[in-house]
Amino acid sequence: ILNTVYLCVCFQAYERRFPTCPLIPVFLGSEILSDVQSEDGAIHTIQRSCKLSVDAPRLLKKIAGVEVVYFIQTNTLNWRERTLLIEAHNETFSSRVTVLETCLYSVHPENENWTCFEQSASLDIKSFFGFESTVEKIAMKQYTANIKRGKEIIEYYLSELISEGLTEIPRWTPPPPPPPQTSNSSPP
Repeated sequence: ILNTVYLCVCFQAYERRFPTCPLIPVFLGSEILSDVQSEDGAIHTIQRSCKLSVDAPRLLKKIAGVEVVYFIQTNTLNWRERTLLIEAHNETFSSRVTVLETCLYSVHPENENWTCFEQSASLDIKSFFGFESTVEKIAMKQYTANIKRGKEIIEYYLSELISEGLTEIPRWTPPPPPPPQTSNSSPP
């Protein structure tokens, strides 16, 4: 739980790490693949291709033949439900390894001044050149280390926003209905 931080401010803080983030050295950059907003403005979805440096032993990188990997990340900000859902999956080696990660920011059910954060991930290694156990150990070690680092980074950007005076974004309200259309035709 992030105390006294509103969800939409968290989203603004989260967005500051794109297209690159010097606080995450392995994050080499990102490119927006799609940016879609619902007609009423309640749902905003951004899909990105993210490029990461491979943090693995040199031998493993040489066998795999890669220095970078690509992930697809989809961020869905639902102003109506007051949630930010972040889903990521690997694009590189997707036929050999499946990495799925989900993060959810939501308003605390008992205190709307608190933001809850839930995170889950799964790793399924089908085959990886005989190095399945090594890849699993490396992935788990990096994931565990990145959980703490991710919280530090969001708090860094939240502090930045607060120092800039942004502490609250008004709650979303649906747009007013369009005025009724009048007919310009006169009766015969």
